[in-house]
Amino acid sequence: MSDENQVKAPEAPAAPAAQSGPPSERPSGGPGGPRGPRPGGPGGPGGRGKFFRRKKVCKFCTEKIDAIPYRDVRLLQGFVAERGKIVPRRLTGVCTTHQRRLTRAIKQARNIALLPFATRH
Repeated sequence: MSDENQVKAPEAPAAPAAQSGPPSERPSGGPGGPRGPRPGGPGGPGGRGKFFRRKKVCKFCTEKIDAIPYRDVRLLQGFVAERGKIVPRRLTGVCTTHQRRLTRAIKQARNIALLPFATRH
């Protein structure tokens, strides 16, 4: 009868020795990886730290520029990456309508060889 009252503990699996091989073959350990979830950034989870990201404001709206001239290469180069790609809205802070006009102006400037399509690497 004493055997019925005793609960047998399940055996723990053996711990893996050294992890070898490429990272794709290693066990991931869940959504945050083997060490747990990643922190939220410089301010920690929730972003309520010492640093905060200021909301980006459209340069063209603040300066009240409606028409973006395709001939103004200096202006357009600020919105083209080093390799020749158009920089996305989320990085520049330009509003949707001005981003569309900016894209059109950059493409026109590329077409008449004022801006390069791509750079050599």
